[in-house]
Amino acid sequence: MQIHDLFPAPGSRKNRKRVGRGNGSGHGSTSGRGDNGQLSRAGGGKGPGFEGGQNPMHMRMPKLPGFTNRNRVEYSVVNVSRLDGLYAEGELVSNETLVEKGVIKSAAELVKVLGDGELTKKLDVKVDKVSGPAKAKIEAAGGTVETSC
Repeated sequence: MQIHDLFPAPGSRKNRKRVGRGNGSGHGSTSGRGDNGQLSRAGGGKGPGFEGGQNPMHMRMPKLPGFTNRNRVEYSVVNVSRLDGLYAEGELVSNETLVEKGVIKSAAELVKVLGDGELTKKLDVKVDKVSGPAKAKIEAAGGTVETSC
């Protein structure tokens, strides 16, 4: 096979339609747009979202109230009752150990411990934030609290 023997598969290549190049071409005069009306004109037609004069969808929807704070910090929350069920006496609670136990997905997540439930074991907690009641329950059980934030 030589380079001059290569050719595209039959039907894979098609000439583009050249409109407005005379009536002999079959696409002359109105160039396939029909005779009259808005759609036959250059720049004619309605824009996207036009619904024939009916009130369009984007105007029927309500506006959302309030605003979104771009500086909001999201914490993954864990209650002391969950820690009590997952950890043994004297264990360290950190982002890495929470990932190992499947509580959070990534060690890069920010974690806050909340005080819902009871804590019966001494735990050393080293996370990003701890609520006041959670800190009191951890220290009452003989554990320590260390926060990075």
